[in-house]
Formats: sequence, structure tokens, C-alpha cells
Amino acid sequence: MSAEKRNALGRGLSALLNDSETVNHNKPSVPATSGLDSPGSVNEIRLAEIETNPFQPRTDFDEQALAELADSIKLQGLIQPITVRRLSSHSYQLISGERRFRAAKLAGLTQIPAYVRTANDQQMLEMALIENIQRENLNAIEVALSFQRMIEECHLKQEELGDRVSKNRSTVTNYLRLLRLPPSIQASVRDGQLTMGHAKALLTIGDPAKQIFYHQHIINEGLSVRMAEDLVRESLKAPVQKNKKPSDPVSFQVQKIQDDLASKFSTRVKLKVNSQGKGSIEIPFLSQDDLGRILEIMDW
Repeated sequence: MSAEKRNALGRGLSALLNDSETVNHNKPSVPATSGLDSPGSVNEIRLAEIETNPFQPRTDFDEQALAELADSIKLQGLIQPITVRRLSSHSYQLISGERRFRAAKLAGLTQIPAYVRTANDQQMLEMALIENIQRENLNAIEVALSFQRMIEECHLKQEELGDRVSKNRSTVTNYLRLLRLPPSIQASVRDGQLTMGHAKALLTIGDPAKQIFYHQHIINEGLSVRMAEDLVRESLKAPVQKNKKPSDPVSFQVQKIQDDLASKFSTRVKLKVNSQGKGSIEIPFLSQDDLGRILEIMDW
């Protein structure tokens, strides 16, 4: 790992790893079984002696990507060591690097280079989450979920979390706000259909049903972030009708049905029910293609 990349991890991760010693990569590795392994050194440890991290926040590993990494390891060896903590003289627990660990197994390795750390369960969780956050291909929702876990499970305040991951409080807050969006919008961010910029624009709309409506419009029309911001801004400028008779309050049950239907159809749904239990369901659509999409969901 280059000095530039190492610095990019931030002092929060360095402090957690307690890595104040310089690793001499030209020095021959010392087998862990000799009992000479120490924090800051790289050691060859048998894969059979390493158990996976129960606090690993990442559970989805792309099988094809793992196979490609395994092929690379067969040809080039493992360039970046994993990080483990010692449990006993012949037992270790993975702190970070599970993807490399799995790929090394696929490559048929029996030993793997590793940094050996001393960490308790709290530090284990923090280090696993921070390593997860630092991955370049992490999407905004995955980052937000990792931030949320650090706050809830590591009992951190947002300022403390910012220090751990070397981000200011406003950045942390912006990520956490994404978790307030309806599940269908979060899924679009996770799947790469929307960027974080699109999601931030939708957050300025308070009504979840309207968020879903404009979310679908943004996707259908392929709007840029700037165009999405303009669309939302115009929607918020809509004039308020005066002297309009206030509508009857919507019951919790009706609101719940509306929200469930809006999530199902990815568009705003209006449910009207009178005192006799009669009413109607209104499902707007943006185009003929959008109508076809809705009808397909209805199995029409």
C-alpha cells in the first residue's frame, strides 16, 4: 500500500489499528506458528488457523470477481496482507480483508501474509466497518448503513464518527439522511440508477409519496442531477390554493395502504375512502411506457 493511499485512510483508522511501527516489506516474513509475530510485522499464517470476522458488515461477495482475484493471486501472489487478531498460539480472527482471504482459499494457498493486531470486540467492529467504508466501489447507501451501524453499535456521536472516518459532520449527516428515503429510492441509489446528488434533491421533498413520484420521473426521463434539482425546485414553487376546504385527515390505515402501493408501483398513489367504506384508487403515470410498466406489475 502506498504512503498516499495509506494516508487517505485517515488518522481514525490508523489510531484504531494502533499501527505506529514501520513495516519493512523487504524483511523475510516470520511464520506465525513460531510465536514471533507482533503488531506492525507481516507474518505468514496458515489459512486453517484463521476464522472469519463475525462483525463483517459486508455479506455479499461477487463470485466472478473472487475467481478473477484468485487467478491473479496464483500468478502474482497476494500483494496486500490481510489483518487478523491473535486468539491463541495457533488461532486468529480476521479483522479486515475477507475478500482477499476467500480468494486465497480459491487459489489453493495454505498460508497468507497478515498483519497481527491486538483488538477487542468493539475495536473489531469499528475496524471492520471503517475498512468497509474505505472501499472505492462502495455505493452511498452502503456507506450510510455502515455509518448508521457505527453510531448504533459503537455508540458514537456524529462528530466522533467523522473523526473515525476522516469526514466532516455535514458529510456524515448527508449520508445518514439517505436512509430516510423510501426503500424503493434507496434501492435505486444502491443499484446505480440514481446518484447521491439525485437522492439529495429528492430529500428536499417532505412527502414520501411525492419523492417516489419524482424518483420514477427522474429515472424514466434520464434526468441529470441539475435537471432533477430544477424539477424538484419547480415542484416546491407550486402555488398554494387559498380558501380551499381542508381535506379530512387520512387515517393511519389508509396512509399505510397508500405508502405500500406507492412503493409497489414506484409512483404516487392516492387512496380515497368515504365514511361508508367506498372509494377509489388513483395511480398516475408519466407516459405510455410508464403505464405499461404499471400494468405489468398488476399482471394485466
